[in-house]
Formats: sequence, structure tokens, C-alpha cells
Amino acid sequence: MNTVSTPQSAPVLHDSFIELPARERARALLDEGSFRELLGPFDRIESPWLPLQGIVCQADDGCVIARGTIDGEPAVVAAIESAFQGGSIGEVSGSKIAAALELALRDCERGKLVRPVVLLETGGVRLQEANLGLAVIAEIQAAIIALRRHVPVVGVISGMVGCFGGMSLAAALCSYLVVTKQGRLGMNGPEVIEQEAGIEELDSSDRRHVWQLIGGEQRATTGFADSLVEDEPQAVRAAVHRAFVQGIPAAHRTEQVDTYLALLGQMDPANVTPETMRSVFHASTTLQSPKEAV
Repeated sequence: MNTVSTPQSAPVLHDSFIELPARERARALLDEGSFRELLGPFDRIESPWLPLQGIVCQADDGCVIARGTIDGEPAVVAAIESAFQGGSIGEVSGSKIAAALELALRDCERGKLVRPVVLLETGGVRLQEANLGLAVIAEIQAAIIALRRHVPVVGVISGMVGCFGGMSLAAALCSYLVVTKQGRLGMNGPEVIEQEAGIEELDSSDRRHVWQLIGGEQRATTGFADSLVEDEPQAVRAAVHRAFVQGIPAAHRTEQVDTYLALLGQMDPANVTPETMRSVFHASTTLQSPKEAV
């Protein structure tokens, strides 16, 4: 396999960003040689709750926090490992993300801008740590809102796990979202919708229909993501770079409530299809957050 490299970027020995583990995804986004992990596996900051339920811990609790630089500027990357508990957010993994963002905020408030990136591969809160996980997701969301006043906060949704639950709200709060066609974004996962509302509402086994509704291409087309990229490390890195170059949006999506309410008012609840979503929300030119597709 060929080695792919660009100026300042770390050499990438893989053609797929999705197939990289969380640690290597973070490394691929940072400048070559700048990757420095905080609270890594050798620090053994593990969940105290999973062993009580007969579940084997992971030494980093499925979350990698890395400091380094992006295009020479200080950066922090929080990467969720989807291979551990479906990327679910527990007390430890969520606290690592929240603390990393809060430390970046402290630097920004002192005049040292830090570029924050969150790699979102998660089904949301870890059910075994439900209340603790929900509390720390709220801390993550608060940190994103505070940070985005100083610097763009960039989220990346690339893999097949997607981004759901409380972390989908965190994704929506980001200044910019980078997605691949394989990524998915939604408040509730297809299996949950089918379980609660019935197969008539959504057949979770119909993968084509699921991706048409909430897949990366649909989310980018309807204005809920900003960059649609190929599943390549350099493509993801380039999109992250462009997001920071664009700077803070004139208005974040979550600050455009009236616009979204008006668009929702045009939807027929009895006829929500990929096509009707595109016909209404493709008018996202009315939104103030810049969009681009790669």
C-alpha cells in the first residue's frame, strides 16, 4: 500500500480513514511529529463501573485525547473509538473530552487559540453508566458552545457507527461538520426508532433507505453538515483545514432557530422522505453557515 503524505501532515499508511483506529485517526489530522497523547492507555484511567457489570474495561475507556498542531497552530483532537462499546460515552471517556475542550477554552480565553476537533463515532450515552454519561455529555455540549465564541469547533463523522443520542446534539453544536457518505447523523438510531415506533415507521434492516434518510450525503445536501468528503485520511484532513481557514461562522446552525422552524413548517409529517427533505432543506442557501462539498 502506498504511503500518502502532504506538507506538515503525518504520513498515512492507509487508504481509508474509517478503518483507522481512533488513535491513528487523531494522528492523521495533526501535523507530522506533533501528536502527543494525554491520559493514554498506560495511565489506566478506566471506567470503575463496567467491571461491576462483568464488562472488560479498555485502558483509555475508548477515547483518545491528543494535543499537537494543525497547519502549525495549536490543536486538540478528541477521538472516540467505535470498536469499544460502540463508541458509547461513559463517565471517564466523556470527562476526557469535556476536560480537553475546557482546557482549550482556558487557553483561548488567555489569547492562545487552540483548534478543537472532535471525531464522533458514537451511539450516544453508555447505558451502563447512563446518568453519569448524560451529565458529562452536557458538559461537552457546554464546552463546545463556550469554545465556538473564540475559534471554530470542528466535528467529524466518518464511520459506520455514526453519531446518535446526546452526542448528535454535540455534533449539531459544532461550528462545522465534516462527513463521509458512510457516516450517519441522527438523534435516534434506526433500531431504536423501529423498536419504539414499529417497522412501519422505519425498517432498520433497509440499509439503503436508512442512509438515504440520515447518511452523510443526505446530511450535507440538506445543510446539516458542511463538507462531504471521500473516505481518505488526506481528504478528511483537508476539510478540517478548510473549516479552520473559514473562521467562525456568521451564525451557527443552533443560532438560526427561526430559519429552521420556518423550514420545518414546510414539511408534511406524513410524508417525510429523503426527497421531501432535500426539496425543503436544500434551500439551505438561506442559512448563514458556509457549505461546501468535496
